[in-house]
Amino acid sequence: MKTIYFDYNATTPVDPAVREAMLPYLGEVFGNPSSVHHVGRRARALLDEARERSAVVLGCKPSEVIFTSGGTESVNLAIFGAARLKRDQGRHLITSAVEHHAVLHACEYLARKEGFELTVLPVDREGRVAPESLKKAIRDDTILVSVMAANNEIGTLQPVAELGVVCRERGVLFHTDAVQWFGKETFSNVGQFNADLVSVCAHKFHGPKGAGALFVKSPLLPDPILFGGSHENERRAGTENLGGIIGFTEALERFVKQQVFDPQHIRPLSQRLLKLIDGIDGAAFVGSKVQRLDNTLSFIVSGTDSIALLAGLDMEGICASSGSACSAGSLEPSHVIRALGLEQDLAHSLVRFSLGRGSTVNEVEYVEEVLPAVIKRARKG
Repeated sequence: MKTIYFDYNATTPVDPAVREAMLPYLGEVFGNPSSVHHVGRRARALLDEARERSAVVLGCKPSEVIFTSGGTESVNLAIFGAARLKRDQGRHLITSAVEHHAVLHACEYLARKEGFELTVLPVDREGRVAPESLKKAIRDDTILVSVMAANNEIGTLQPVAELGVVCRERGVLFHTDAVQWFGKETFSNVGQFNADLVSVCAHKFHGPKGAGALFVKSPLLPDPILFGGSHENERRAGTENLGGIIGFTEALERFVKQQVFDPQHIRPLSQRLLKLIDGIDGAAFVGSKVQRLDNTLSFIVSGTDSIALLAGLDMEGICASSGSACSAGSLEPSHVIRALGLEQDLAHSLVRFSLGRGSTVNEVEYVEEVLPAVIKRARKG
C-alpha cells in the first residue's frame, strides 16, 4: 500500500543535512556546557555559537533567544513567565478562542489557580481575531495578550502585526505562538510580529523533535518555570540538549527565510484539493480561502465523524489529521470549529490535510480519486 503523508502540520521528517549536523553531538561532542573542564568548555562554545547563529536568522540579540524543549514549553514559559512577572501590575490576560491548547490550558490554569482573569476573544467565520475586538478587551489591568500567528487546525493567518501594535500602544505584553508560521510564511525578522515573546518549534520545519526556542524582547525577563540550575542565563534550568539545539539552528538557517514549504510548489496542489472538497456532497471547507497557510486545507463532513473519516483515509494509505496532533484520540469536538460558530456535530467531523515539500501532483490525483468514496462510505457508516 502506498503512503501519502498529508500531516506536515503535526510533524515533518528530519532533513538529512540537519540530521548530519546533529550526529557529532550525539557522540564525540558529549560534554555538559556547564562543566568547567575543556570537554565542557568545548560544548559551551558550540552552544554559544548556536545561539548566535539562531539570533542572526531571527534578527535579534543572542541574549534574547532561550532554547526550550519545543513549542509547548516555549508557550508555557512565555505565558506563565510573563504573567507571574507582571502580576503586581495587573492580573488580566487575553487570548483567542482558536489558540493551541498549550496557550489555552496555560491561561485557564492561571485563571483557575492563581487569581488571574481571562478574556477569550471571539473569531469570525474564517477564524480571525479583529484588532478592534482586542482594543475593546484591553483594560487598565491587562498585562499579557497571546494570539497565534497561524492556526494549526485550519491554517488561518491572524493579523498579528496589527494586534502587536494595539498591545504596544497600550503598554501590554504581546506573545504570539508562531510555531506554524516558520518555514511556511514569509519571514524577514522576528520584529515583524510586533511581539515581546515569540514561540518557535524545530520539528515543524524539518528539525528534530524536542527542540525549540522562545524569543524574549530585551529587557524583559520572564519568571522561569523550571528550577534547579542557572542554565539559559537563569531563565530555563536543565542541561542543554546540545544535539537538539544544533538541529534546531541548522533547520532555522536552512528552511525559514527560504521557505521549505515553497508556496510555488504547494499552492497549486492545495487549490486542487480545495476544488475537490467544494465538489463533494456533504463536505465543506473551513477557514479562510485567502488569509491561510498555503499548505493547510481543512474541511468538515455532515453525517459522520473524524474517526470514521481518518480510518477510511488510512485504509487508502492517506495520513491526515482531525486537527491538533496533541489532541489525537480525543473525543472532544474541535474547539476551533466550535469557535467559528458551527454546530457541535460538525466540530466532530474535522479533517485536516497539511502538505509539505514532499507532496506531489500524483498524490493529489490519488486523493481526488479516493476521497469522494471515503466520505460516502463514512456518511453511510
